[in-house]
Amino acid sequence: MSRRREFEIAFVGLKPGVHEYNYEINDRFFEAFQQQDFRNCKANVKLHFDKKSSFMLLKFEIGGSLEVTCDRCNNELPLELWDEFNITVKMVEEPGLMNDQEEDPDVYYISRGESHLDVAEWIYEFINLSLPMQKTCDFEKMDGPHCNKAALEMLKKLEAEEAEAREQKENPIWKGLEKFKDLD
Repeated sequence: MSRRREFEIAFVGLKPGVHEYNYEINDRFFEAFQQQDFRNCKANVKLHFDKKSSFMLLKFEIGGSLEVTCDRCNNELPLELWDEFNITVKMVEEPGLMNDQEEDPDVYYISRGESHLDVAEWIYEFINLSLPMQKTCDFEKMDGPHCNKAALEMLKKLEAEEAEAREQKENPIWKGLEKFKDLD
C-alpha cells in the first residue's frame, strides 16, 4: 500500500458502527511536512472510526515516544506521548463554506459526494499537539538523568552574575529621594 493511501479511509463501503484503525508513525511520516522539533518518533495512533448515517465520529488515541531538545540545558530529552483527540466529520452540500464558518475546531465538513477521508493531516497535527509547549526535564533541582550538567552550571553562574549586576546597577538619580520617604 502506498504511503499516501495508507491514511485514506474508504468510508462509503463501511457498515455503520465502530471500526478501528492502527497506525505506526515514525520519522518518515513527517518528511511530507515541515521540519519538526523532535526526532526518533515511535508513535502509535489508534483510530476509533464510528460511522453514522450522515456523520462520523473519530477518536484518535496517541501513544509512543520521541526525543526533543531540552529548552533549559539543550540535551536530548525522551518524551512519552499520550493524548486523545476527537473529531466530528459531517457530510454537507457546501463543505468549504461550512468549514470557513465553523468555530469549533473539532468539527469538520466534507462533501456528500466524498468517498474517502484522509486522516494524515490530523495525525500530524495531533502528534504535534501532544508535545508540551516547554520541553524541559521534570526535576526541580535540574539534576535529572538527561540534564547537561555543564550547561546547568553555566546557567547558575549567569543567574548569579545577573543578580549581582542588578544590585550594583542602582540608578543614582533616585538615591536622594530616600530621605523624603518617611516625612509623615
